[in-house]
Amino acid sequence: MTRHSAWTQSLGTMRGLSRLVASARYLKPKGPGSVAGLLEERVRRDPNGLALAWQDERFSWFELDQQARRYAAFFQSQGVQKGDVVALVMENRPDYLFAVMGLARLGAPASLINHNLVDRALLHALQVCGARSVLVGSECLEALDEIRTDLAELGLEGQVWIRSDESDSPLTDPRLVDQAILSADPSAAPIDITLKAEDIFCFIYTSGTTGLPKAALIRNSRVLMAGISFGHLMLRLAPGDVIYLTLPLYHSSGMFLGWGAALGTGAGMALRRKFSATHFWSDVRKFNASAFIYIGELCRYLLNRPPQEGERDHRLKVAVGNGLRGEIWTEFQERFGIPIVREFYGATEGNAPIFNFSGRPGMIGKRQPGQEIVRCDLITGEPLRNAQGWCERVKPGEVGLLMARINPLLRFDGYVDEAATQKKIVHNVFKDGDQFFNSGDLIELHPGRWLSFADRAGDTFRWKGENVSTNEVADLIDSVSGVLEANVYGVEIPGADGRAGMAALSVNEDFDLESFAGWVRARLASYQRPVFIRLLQGSMQITGTFKHQKVKYREEAWAFGRIEDPVYALVEGQYVPLDADLSARISASSSILG
Repeated sequence: MTRHSAWTQSLGTMRGLSRLVASARYLKPKGPGSVAGLLEERVRRDPNGLALAWQDERFSWFELDQQARRYAAFFQSQGVQKGDVVALVMENRPDYLFAVMGLARLGAPASLINHNLVDRALLHALQVCGARSVLVGSECLEALDEIRTDLAELGLEGQVWIRSDESDSPLTDPRLVDQAILSADPSAAPIDITLKAEDIFCFIYTSGTTGLPKAALIRNSRVLMAGISFGHLMLRLAPGDVIYLTLPLYHSSGMFLGWGAALGTGAGMALRRKFSATHFWSDVRKFNASAFIYIGELCRYLLNRPPQEGERDHRLKVAVGNGLRGEIWTEFQERFGIPIVREFYGATEGNAPIFNFSGRPGMIGKRQPGQEIVRCDLITGEPLRNAQGWCERVKPGEVGLLMARINPLLRFDGYVDEAATQKKIVHNVFKDGDQFFNSGDLIELHPGRWLSFADRAGDTFRWKGENVSTNEVADLIDSVSGVLEANVYGVEIPGADGRAGMAALSVNEDFDLESFAGWVRARLASYQRPVFIRLLQGSMQITGTFKHQKVKYREEAWAFGRIEDPVYALVEGQYVPLDADLSARISASSSILG
């Protein structure tokens, strides 16, 4: 780093700190601040400033607030009150934010449902949050209608509202509420916002190591802290800047670091339906973006494309995200001419945020006070105890489990399910009475307190930017005709971030591979689909306690010639036999899978 660039970064950091101090009243865990209140402040300060850019539309802070008030008035007319949970199933578009902020004004938590969920997983997500009604985008209606009978049992059949999408054909469904929302009077929305930082803003779903997704409690204070601190310090945004977001708004990175950072700093946010490597750089130029949020795979997709005109013709000053592998970090930054790339680590529900302010490739940041990397079983992720019953810290060069002390400043609000909350808390770690949040992540400790992400402990792996629960996918596959037993695990593919799903299946004569492929496409989200299938010729390997043996299967993975059982790869939606040629093609480029 040159002396000039170091000075520029220091100046930017000082400016960010001064702006952060100015927002201090919103950072009190038990203060009066709320996300809805912060939107009102934006309108007062800069009513005509850019708040949201979408395709060729532009919304000022005043215009966005008016749309949110319309939604608030509509929800209120339908009987929604403070504390009522409204599930939102919709792809990225302006109405997503309008609805979330309209509910925020009412103090009604929005349950941000992953729009890729189908069948039992979707039903579970709606049920676990205690939703009293559902707003669904017409682009997601098919999945919801497939569980219509189950919705009736939950009392939601008459509480489904449809908001159409401009890309859809005209609908005549009686549940359509387009006109009711568009004609709602913004002045009818509640004026006196008596919300607090402790009030629940939304629910965001996170995959655990077992079972179906858990609904994490997200309070106003969490969104405010993440958005304001990231916006000012990591992204260094200010009014006039534009942050480009292609990540889903149901995800914490999209909601906290995209929308939260824009709201917390007064910068505008340019929103896209979903990530497109083809249109990325033209969008960056079109929206005049100065920052963007990434996940590791996003950077790799951009890097894997042939050089194109205009990929360095932008005003981007910073990219912030997680999962950018050290081996491509410098190449990515230099090829596209991005001055600053900053990595961070943080679980949606966790209390252990870590920041790499200096942009050191491959690192998530430095260990902070209250954060510990402890020795654990690297397969199960269970903390190990010494003869005295205490956990032990790892040394530099070693991998361990990341845990963070729970205290009033570093809270762990947990999940709707109290039992799931308690499973994440480890007691008596270093002394009697202390409590730590178990992140479930394996982290390597380096000299100077530097940290790098190693892997996800236990039965969860990450693929296409999403956490995949192996038990959840296995439970679903077990229901398929002909499948006697399914063992799901993650395997590495050269040049790909995370782990791809692989399933070892014990089947009978009723199993049909083509029908199974059709079921996978219809019933599993894209990131949940096993990209490799191993049809076992013998019985399933189990442990002494009758649990599935994943370690050996994971080690054998999918490499051609190593496994006697037939292995198939998911290519263009069909499972095809894995031979030497296909194995080589996959090793050269994992993009052919899916």
